[in-house]
Amino acid sequence: MEIMDNTEDLEYAGFWPRVGASLVDTCLIMGVSAPLIFLIYGDDAWLSESVVMGFWDVILNYIFPAMAIILFWFYKSATPGKMAFKMKVVDAKTGGKPSAGQLVGRYFAYFVAMLPLFMGIIWVGIDKRKQGWHDKLAGTLVIRDLRKEPVTFEAPVQE
Repeated sequence: MEIMDNTEDLEYAGFWPRVGASLVDTCLIMGVSAPLIFLIYGDDAWLSESVVMGFWDVILNYIFPAMAIILFWFYKSATPGKMAFKMKVVDAKTGGKPSAGQLVGRYFAYFVAMLPLFMGIIWVGIDKRKQGWHDKLAGTLVIRDLRKEPVTFEAPVQE
């Protein structure tokens, strides 16, 4: 793993930017899975009181999101929502790319963080390094790049 050396333009990603990124990711996942679920289960998808409606419900609402999130973390160090907010998941010790085990552990640690009234998620707003319990358990941080992209134009201004 590489050690991150240029850190002056980085900050720990706080609670609200991470909430925004999570909302973006949720909308993207729902945009893919909800129409498919509706095509397969029809009105029962919205009216059924059962927790799990069948095989495709498990695949599209549980397995697909887990795989998509973990794969984005592994290949891009961020989900699309985190990328939109210029954030990425890094190893807490080195600032480098977390291991596959850390990323899988981080995903499942979300469930632990949510159990006591979402306290492990809210902890992001309290912790000095902005780590939720899932980050602490997995040994990860979420950082945000503050560098601004310079403005460039294709052609010089004609006077």
